[in-house]
Amino acid sequence: MPRLTIRHRTDYRYREPVGLGPHRLMLRPRESRDLRLEGIELAVSPTAQISWAQDVFGNMVATASFGAMSDSLTIDSLVTLDLSAEAWPVFPVSASATSYPFRYSDDERADLGALAQPQYFDPDGRLAGWANGFVVGNPTDTLSLLKDLSVGVSGQVSYQSRDEEGTQGPLTTLDRGWGSCRDFAVLFAEAARSLGIGARIVSGYLFNPDGAAIGAGSTHAWVEIYLPGAGWIMFDPTNRSVGGFNLIPVAVARDIRQIMPISGSFVGNSDAFAGMTVEVGVTNETGRLFE
Repeated sequence: MPRLTIRHRTDYRYREPVGLGPHRLMLRPRESRDLRLEGIELAVSPTAQISWAQDVFGNMVATASFGAMSDSLTIDSLVTLDLSAEAWPVFPVSASATSYPFRYSDDERADLGALAQPQYFDPDGRLAGWANGFVVGNPTDTLSLLKDLSVGVSGQVSYQSRDEEGTQGPLTTLDRGWGSCRDFAVLFAEAARSLGIGARIVSGYLFNPDGAAIGAGSTHAWVEIYLPGAGWIMFDPTNRSVGGFNLIPVAVARDIRQIMPISGSFVGNSDAFAGMTVEVGVTNETGRLFE
């Protein structure tokens, strides 16, 4: 069970003092059977009043409220946790869902709601057609289909880190042939939804012990798929992996725009914003840094 420390620091710079609006912070990892949070320290400068609440998905959200103007803003999070997810998990999918197509129970369909419905406009069914290309038979093995679809994302799209905010729509990602981890996640989730399968987007961090994973050294995004019996299964299309042995979830949502690590506003001249820097590092108990 690795003991991990995550340092996530964000610095904003302004050309002149500005009024800082409330900032929404999603930096606290989601605890589970595989992830035990040992501690979190959140330092904000200038001084802010911090309040905590849970959103509709059960994510922990901190709101920082400021009382003074400033020409800079620093948000520094230090998290310690234990991660015990298995590298090669076995998923106990119910017999009713081992083969695709399958039907969710009425309760599952009601509770999944929008998570099982495409969220992007696709009038010609292009994305659904692309996703159906991975269905090799009727019926076909559900887990094999999802693994093929995840691998198909990275096979179709080249990874390209992108620092600017925002996410491409799934058709844009297919047309361009490149995208960041969050673009991969949106494409995979929408493709699964087009097949009638419930999916939610996840943001968090990547533990990269062997240095081979893509997307380390920054926040990361992936997808969870709901299958009866097994529950929510993690798929990381960027790294063609299944399961959460190296993934540290912070927030889940229907739309990736709902789980930005930091969001907020300022009041000042339109050209007051001078830039920002983000530093993310994951270290194990030996002090080795994984970026």
